[in-house]
Amino acid sequence: MKSNTFLPAAIVIGSFALLGVTSCAAPLSAGPSNSSGEGASQVVERESAEKCTNASPSKKAAKDMTIGFAQSENEQNPFRAVETASVKAAVEKSGAKYVYTNAGGDQAKQLTDVQSMINQGVDALIVAPIGATGLQGAFADARAKGIPVVTIDRKTSGTACTDYLSFMGSDFYQQGVRAAKAVVEATGGSGSIAEVQGAPGSDVAVERTKGFQDEIAKNPGLKIVAQQTGNWETSKAQEVVGQMISANPDVKAVYTHADVMAEGAITALRNFGKVPGQDVKIVSIDGLKSVVGGVATGEVQAVVETNPRFGPAAVKAILDWTAGTDVSQEVIMKDALYTKDNAQAAVDSGAAY
Repeated sequence: MKSNTFLPAAIVIGSFALLGVTSCAAPLSAGPSNSSGEGASQVVERESAEKCTNASPSKKAAKDMTIGFAQSENEQNPFRAVETASVKAAVEKSGAKYVYTNAGGDQAKQLTDVQSMINQGVDALIVAPIGATGLQGAFADARAKGIPVVTIDRKTSGTACTDYLSFMGSDFYQQGVRAAKAVVEATGGSGSIAEVQGAPGSDVAVERTKGFQDEIAKNPGLKIVAQQTGNWETSKAQEVVGQMISANPDVKAVYTHADVMAEGAITALRNFGKVPGQDVKIVSIDGLKSVVGGVATGEVQAVVETNPRFGPAAVKAILDWTAGTDVSQEVIMKDALYTKDNAQAAVDSGAAY
């Protein structure tokens, strides 16, 4: 087992000043009181053998700590609502004080949010990054001040144990592979496919595309004829699916990188007089109740789950680190596959959100 020691940096990386961050602290919020974090708990599929070692643990009690959460996007997205509720509940259950910011999808604001919490003296940070870059200066400052940062859901550039403590999320490549297998089954291995991708450059979108393409390539009867970004938005997905269907009216399947975009795809197909699930098969990723419910009714063929309930695992990593226990550099969660056989049960149990 490889172990790396995480130590506060002696100096802050100079690029931070170039980003124009000021020391003005934005007010911190206790966050939304959404209780939808309840549901199917995350299950760890695998952890990296490489660990981070705290050479000088503070051994601070949770009740004496403040843990900040920097959310990336508004909670109008059910995934983010459940994610935020999960983190809030886990922090408060630990006895620590919870503070919260939301960048609303604005990369510059998230950088300011993270720096604000650092300046106001949080003991640890949980961050759901908007993108792979843009937070490195703030992370360097956190490291210089001995503040551990756990990143969740999306990866950010940098090195675990150095630039941040640990990453927790899904295997995005395998999600793409599983989605492709569901498309193969739904179409009988024949037909054209339209793909609605997430935000350009996002590691999630890149890996979900690569996994999907690699698996589809094994099936010569299937062809991806159109790809456009839906940017994780329902309205944008509706727009681009309309464009792709207009240019490729014989499309037999639509693959969306997220359920919020599947909702837009369904509307677009209906606008073209096509019956979702019959004329055009739909496979998506996430686990929104509305879309998983569509699997139960046959409107959607399959959903590969992404479980947003990161709170307990992220808080445990922080408390372990503070106590001097080694922390895995990467933790990959196990994701379910919702099909007609189990979709209604997922909706009824609250596993779907």
